[in-house]
Amino acid sequence: MGYPAGIGPEVIIKSLASPKIRRLANFLIIGDRSVFEKALLLSKVKLSYRVVLEEKHIDFKNNNIFLFDLDLIRNKNIKFGEISKAYGKASIEYLAKAMGLIKKQCVDLLITAPIHKYAAELAGFKYSGHTDYLARKTNTTQYAMMLAGGVFKVILATAHIPITKVSKSLSINKVADKIFITNLYLRKYFNITKPKIAVCGLNPHAGEDGTLGYEDKDIILPAIKRAVKKGINAIGPLVSDAVFYDIYRGSYDAVVCMYHDQGLIPLKMIARDRAINVTLGLPFIRISPAHGTALDISKRFIADPTSMKEAITTAIQIFKNKKTLLKC
Repeated sequence: MGYPAGIGPEVIIKSLASPKIRRLANFLIIGDRSVFEKALLLSKVKLSYRVVLEEKHIDFKNNNIFLFDLDLIRNKNIKFGEISKAYGKASIEYLAKAMGLIKKQCVDLLITAPIHKYAAELAGFKYSGHTDYLARKTNTTQYAMMLAGGVFKVILATAHIPITKVSKSLSINKVADKIFITNLYLRKYFNITKPKIAVCGLNPHAGEDGTLGYEDKDIILPAIKRAVKKGINAIGPLVSDAVFYDIYRGSYDAVVCMYHDQGLIPLKMIARDRAINVTLGLPFIRISPAHGTALDISKRFIADPTSMKEAITTAIQIFKNKKTLLKC
């Protein structure tokens, strides 16, 4: 459910209200019944589901939507749009419960609604976000964020760090690892047999042979050469102000970007409402909408569920692709 006072409950409800989405899978929502019922009332949506308090009561023979009520929000009058330590703690507990179910192989894949990072931090959450948390809890050392929407698949070499720390955070190993994992998961998740991967430079004009910065020549280029030696079709470092036009025209299957906004600005320019976040490298499929908690509109119940629908649809398609690959 994500942050209970954000738009997570709303976009889940609006997504599952779609018969097309409901036909795709069996759904288990992890959260609070009191929050969900109030969001359902304010969303003015009709949705059939069953509430359970224990795993043994989940039986998809009679219903394909269950709500696992953790009963964490004691105050039944949830205040949408507010920042609260209690709400932040609840969002962490929802996620922890989901991880437990995945480890027990009770569920096949994970869709996460957004958490509020500051509220989670107030509650003792010491991770930069879902991705970092899930990687640490599964002992995953090589992982990446892929933001996808429309024709764009954007992988980030660095993610949620200040721009002043990007340069020092880059290394040949880190950039090479992102290229490797991008190549692997384009094949594994998206059935692209021979991926063509663009790699952005960091500096204007990709550094102009070192005159505008050393990182492109000394870090990014050696990483690309390492990938090419492994048989990966990686091209770069490319000038970031030009490469997205080529991607838009279909010249590349994905692009590895050096920092958050380098990739996310063009992505959201063309696919803001349907973009999704795919975590690469985990031992299970995890996808989320590419938007935040939207506290500014969460009281009004006008959120667009398109990104959540895309997350659900893509996760299930990847699951089918992955199963096919595993059988081969």
